[in-house]
Amino acid sequence: MRKKWFLAVQHAFAALASTTLVTLSLGFNPTLAQDPFRATNPRQIGDNTEAAFRAIFEQGNYQAAANYLNQAEASEPNEPLAYAMRASLAYTLNDDINAFSNYGKQTLETGRQLISQDPLRGNLYAAVGHFLQGAAALAQEGTVRGTPRALSELRQVYSYLDQAEAVAPNDPELNLLRGYMDLMLAVNLPFSSPQQAIDRLVKFAGPRYLADRGLAIGYRDLDQYTQALTYVERALQATPENPELYYLKAQILAEQGNKQNNPSAIKAAVENFDRSLAKKDQLPSSLVKQIERERSRAFQRVSSAR
Repeated sequence: MRKKWFLAVQHAFAALASTTLVTLSLGFNPTLAQDPFRATNPRQIGDNTEAAFRAIFEQGNYQAAANYLNQAEASEPNEPLAYAMRASLAYTLNDDINAFSNYGKQTLETGRQLISQDPLRGNLYAAVGHFLQGAAALAQEGTVRGTPRALSELRQVYSYLDQAEAVAPNDPELNLLRGYMDLMLAVNLPFSSPQQAIDRLVKFAGPRYLADRGLAIGYRDLDQYTQALTYVERALQATPENPELYYLKAQILAEQGNKQNNPSAIKAAVENFDRSLAKKDQLPSSLVKQIERERSRAFQRVSSAR
């Protein structure tokens, strides 16, 4: 369960963070277009936080993102998204659970403080903070001891999301975040239906780049590979320089090739693993090792099929 929870945290957080890159990819000035979710009634985030988004999700440059976030913590201390990103990088780059937990707490605190000024965004980030705290509980205390706290945090997550939804039920940021969370939990937990989450991402979530990425991940986990490939291709059209998207495409092709005994799909998977690894210096070392392991398994299958 610990691994599944962390996967859900990672994907849900990606829904929040990487949406800024759609704005950037369209050539807008980031100082003028700081809200990639909404065409009307936009919110502002700090320039350094936005630059960190660009570094991670447009370029896949995690070290540059960490540098921008160091600046954001000093210049944008009331921005909860900056703390949420720092929590994610603490785990992704350094496997630092204590820092992950501490930044999760700061996400929660700044989210709560924002509620009086912006109930929608404040409640959203309070939900993210509780989500991160649930993941930290599982990591720090183990599955047996940590699960009761994690489930308690999850109830808080949905309490805050419900309050955000009461403010603006069709808000694209709300539906993107909740769609990611619901879909990742549905595909990893028994007796859950993913259809409502899929509908959120298809109908209301924005921008499309991240909704498509979430749908690709969800359909991959549901073993519906044709749909998964359709959506990852759409995501790649919007952000073609992101090595993590080639990794996602490689995973989908590898799983499809294994299930359908299709060597051509596995060969295509190897090619996409290689495209991802071409920028391995930009990625976290733990992720690079994982990609290399999956690439090696796929290559062995291609070789044995000759």
